[in-house]
Amino acid sequence: MNEVSSLEGRVALVTGSGSGIGRACAVALAHEGVRVAVGYRGNKDGAQETVALCDGSMEFNIDVASTESVAGAFEEIEQALGPVEILVNNAGMTRDGLLMRMSEAAWDEVIDVSLKGAFRCTKRALPGMLKGRWGRVISVGSVVGTTGNPGQANYAAAKAGLVGFSKALALEVAAKGITVNVVAPGLVETDFIAKLSPAARDALMSQIPMGRPASAEEAAEAVRFCARAGYLTGQVIGINGGIV
Repeated sequence: MNEVSSLEGRVALVTGSGSGIGRACAVALAHEGVRVAVGYRGNKDGAQETVALCDGSMEFNIDVASTESVAGAFEEIEQALGPVEILVNNAGMTRDGLLMRMSEAAWDEVIDVSLKGAFRCTKRALPGMLKGRWGRVISVGSVVGTTGNPGQANYAAAKAGLVGFSKALALEVAAKGITVNVVAPGLVETDFIAKLSPAARDALMSQIPMGRPASAEEAAEAVRFCARAGYLTGQVIGINGGIV
């Protein structure tokens, strides 16, 4: 269907949706009538709180750094809800440090979760999307994938990698009714920001032309748009208040 689509009755998996942007994405999709698989790794309580906000949703334990865990979670989702038609690759992590002091383990772990995790989930979701000739792959990137950020070479590399991954895949599956896009937030209002000193918060805000961080719901609104739009693919949507 090459038009703005009704999402009623579709099945989505949102990884890392026990809190923050992932939770907001799950709620936004549920409001469209989507049956949401709330993916989590360690935050089961958070996942259950997300489920309580989303009619027709269920939580599923999924470690995107494990091929076996991804395979098992997808089997459970397919049995409980049906094939995943909308995949939101939101799970990620940081292990910050200047490159001169960064261990290979810190590099590998961030790449494995934030970039290869999207590869694992997307590869597993594609057969069902191809069979149904409809699908949405939406990865949550970051403004640092474009701008870089001191102390985050691993995270910036992973998020930049999501852009290349998504653009290549978009070309591979465009004729099959599947779109592939990236939503790249800048600074998002989180508990981390709330704990900053007024001086530190002001320093961060000074870098944003709009003078404030995004809410998780604002980032999720872009994800919902990507899920509905049938003629948008291979794009990076920046939700960064004008930083880029």
